[in-house]
Amino acid sequence: MSTDEDFSAALRRLRANRSVRAVADLAAVSKTHISAMEARQRLPTPAIAEALDRALGADGELIALAAKHAPTPIGAQADVLHRSISEALTAAGPMTDAGIRDWEYTVALHGKSTRWRPESELLPDLLSDIADLQRILNHRHTPQARRRLTTCLAQLAGLIALTLLKTGDPGARDWWRTGRAAANAAEDRATLSWIYAQQAYQLYYDGDLRGALELAGHAQYVVGGLPCVGPALAAPLEARAHAVLGRHDRAAAALAAGRTALDRLDPAQQIASALGYTDAHWHFHAGDAWTSLADTARARDELGRAVQLYPDSDFTDRALIQLDLAACHVADRDPEAAADLARQTVLGLPAAHRSALIIYRAQQVAGTVPEGTARRALDQALMRPGAE
Repeated sequence: MSTDEDFSAALRRLRANRSVRAVADLAAVSKTHISAMEARQRLPTPAIAEALDRALGADGELIALAAKHAPTPIGAQADVLHRSISEALTAAGPMTDAGIRDWEYTVALHGKSTRWRPESELLPDLLSDIADLQRILNHRHTPQARRRLTTCLAQLAGLIALTLLKTGDPGARDWWRTGRAAANAAEDRATLSWIYAQQAYQLYYDGDLRGALELAGHAQYVVGGLPCVGPALAAPLEARAHAVLGRHDRAAAALAAGRTALDRLDPAQQIASALGYTDAHWHFHAGDAWTSLADTARARDELGRAVQLYPDSDFTDRALIQLDLAACHVADRDPEAAADLARQTVLGLPAAHRSALIIYRAQQVAGTVPEGTARRALDQALMRPGAE
């Protein structure tokens, strides 16, 4: 144990390769609570620390760290005061239009933040805001206000699921369900479509290609032709899944459908945000599809355009583009170049941005490279801190 290691770091280390769900079952603690503690959103109670210590065989380490990093009296006082003020403001009467617009702005800001903030920093803020919004929704509102606030909750749930997906946390599935339920309650087809499209990505990265195709198709179906982000996001994912399955014509058709859906979007929706879709996204996703089909000339063309359009601050997608280019080297029978580029991509990322999604894709590239010096160097890079 490091002398400066806190409870959340120790919990992640002791959990190792076990899923959050498995640890939650062992300790009888909710998955969301464990994720929040690992993200430093919540501090453990003595009882929870003891349950986790016992479940993980920590021999008192987690109990000691929980006691060491217990909240200061002033910190606890501030938390109680915050909740009291929030309740008082909510109880003062129906939420004003300005208050609702502020929540909509907060959600929009979180959507943009997914493009540059590390998941470990973003998740605590998302969890805190959705908890506040849940308390607000427990009070009475006009039907229109409730629909707008419930749409905000649906989008926050989707952003939480997306953030957990990037960290490899299976708890994302629960949040997709919450998001869909909220979108249905708000009767918001556009948000429901967006959630189905984002969830299709989880199935795609889990290797469930047929499930991904089903959800991507449903994301396009539920809006009935309404121009919105969901179909623009779903059609390229459909193309990528068809490409992995070797279906060239279907992949090309889905890419064309995605381009059409993107062109139909309002400019306000063509933004660098998890809640939007842009030319940069489309070129990246098209390049990924052509990479899977081993059409490396087309892939490099699309990926090159994507690199030009993405800002340097978008660490995740820029890294995934480089890993696709590494896969192009494999298809062109230059595995050493593939391993070198994949290694440089992983090591070039700040540790906080070496998410489970990035490592998963880099491991896919590594699996196609034969044993040798370049492969060993890549494997070593994947074992560096942050590459977990």
